[in-house]
Amino acid sequence: MNPHDLPSAEQLVESVREWLERDVLTATSGRLQFHTRVAINVLAMVERELQVGATQAAVHRDRLAQLGCADERELADKIRNGALDDRLPEVRELVWATVQDKLTVANPKYLDART
Repeated sequence: MNPHDLPSAEQLVESVREWLERDVLTATSGRLQFHTRVAINVLAMVERELQVGATQAAVHRDRLAQLGCADERELADKIRNGALDDRLPEVRELVWATVQDKLTVANPKYLDART
């Protein structure tokens, strides 16, 4: 149960992003317009992370646990010292899935470009 009333954080971020896109971006030029585009992109990233971040984090923890790692530092250490050399296909799969999750939040268009 969420203790916060509406609008949600996701809805607030979406409203600000839409206002920037609709009103501010079209009324500006030059440097201010560039910075507005940057702000729009940042808010879109925040929206996507609010939408999928908790699920991605849980899945990522499960992936790490399948390789016997508590966190990414431990995974890096095990890769570095060769402890996972016999499981390289699994490691590659985990790393690629993590990259895809990050791109889903950062810029899903990069994933679309692969297909």
